[in-house]
Amino acid sequence: MTTLDTAYTQKTHLAHTFFAKGIAFGIMSGMAYGLFSAFVTVAMGKGVWAGWYAGGAGLSAFVTVYLLGVLGTGINDLVSAIWAIGIAGIKGKLMDFFRSIKTKPGLVIMICAVIGGPIATAAYVVALQIAGSIIAPITALCPALGAILSRFLFKQKLTPRMMLGILICLAATLMIGWSSFQEGAHSGAVLGCAIAFIAALGWAIEGCVAGFGTTVVDYEIGITIRQFTSGIVNLVVLVPIMALIAGNISLAPRLTFEAFTSGSSMIFFVVSGFFALFAFSLWYKSNSMCGTALGMACNGAYSFWAPFFCWLVLGVIFHEDGWALQPIAWIAAIVMVLGILLIAVNPLDWFRKKTQPLDEVM
Repeated sequence: MTTLDTAYTQKTHLAHTFFAKGIAFGIMSGMAYGLFSAFVTVAMGKGVWAGWYAGGAGLSAFVTVYLLGVLGTGINDLVSAIWAIGIAGIKGKLMDFFRSIKTKPGLVIMICAVIGGPIATAAYVVALQIAGSIIAPITALCPALGAILSRFLFKQKLTPRMMLGILICLAATLMIGWSSFQEGAHSGAVLGCAIAFIAALGWAIEGCVAGFGTTVVDYEIGITIRQFTSGIVNLVVLVPIMALIAGNISLAPRLTFEAFTSGSSMIFFVVSGFFALFAFSLWYKSNSMCGTALGMACNGAYSFWAPFFCWLVLGVIFHEDGWALQPIAWIAAIVMVLGILLIAVNPLDWFRKKTQPLDEVM
């Protein structure tokens, strides 16, 4: 084998390794998102939160549904940002954070944080309350939307095989959400699904653009910017807006203060914020390494990991009822793995002969 052959082989190996790491990061991001979902649910059921939802504080239905949902998201993201800043400080990257927020890529990540954080998350919460869990398959359209956006914005390659794999992943998500459809749709199902599409589009834009941004900005710094921006906007902007809509602006500072001083719930927010940090940072990293289409498809496995870890944490550990997984969820998980493999690998390659050395084909 010539020197040229060796160089070509090494380059191919490095490219495949880099690609494989991107897939691994995408899968781990989905698992981290599942753990974050479980622990933030625990956090919003402990301490002062338990009293709020039990009706002891005399809060209106609007406040308990919308304002508390935004408040919980904001606290989680701000705690996650504190984790990120601490890790950046330990690694000597803290000054990079302050420098990056002044740059154009940093500004792009901040904009994406607002789109994918407060806007998309608020849309998801509102849609969930209007239409119920049937909106989950709608939000799971974000990988397909992200893949389409990346194709037009960044000319990322999207073959028919990859599209088929994405469709298989979406089918698996529909299988997981099928039980919700069987239970019947709420009266506001159409409006709820329309709002859920806003959430899917917001997450697609974030995953597409911010993933590209982390090819310029260190992904650990990028996620620090993302979580800090999302947390501040949620707490400083959206929570007061929700309180104003509820007719009592004083609710914003009061509920925020009570939430932050509730030790029994903040313990779990610290845990959920930790997992949220890696859920989004690995998502960004995966998208920048293996492309938006595959990165978002791997991350999209959260549609299985979220109910799985909710069952494990809330059902098994905390002995709460209603978190058991139906058999279809396990079948869907296998289908989703097959879809991800189809995106990543061409099955026909397994039956082809290995590539010949360059001096034999030239």
